[in-house]
Amino acid sequence: MAKLKLGAIEDDKPIKITHELPASVHRDLVAYAEILAQETQQPIGDPVKLIAPMLARFMAADRKFRNVRRARQRSNADEG
Repeated sequence: MAKLKLGAIEDDKPIKITHELPASVHRDLVAYAEILAQETQQPIGDPVKLIAPMLARFMAADRKFRNVRRARQRSNADEG
């Protein structure tokens, strides 16, 4: 079986955001949680907890985002 892109879920202080998902995305999220639970041998109590690590992984993999963010941080450091 291929390894999933998402690993174990870190416990971090959450910020509450309310957002509606299409039913098909929710079904996929539930299926992903089930597969991840089997792969990691850790139960996933609430599939919604996967959304934050998925978004973080997505942004970390976006090369353009990383480059622009890094440039902005350097620019802000130069101004301060």
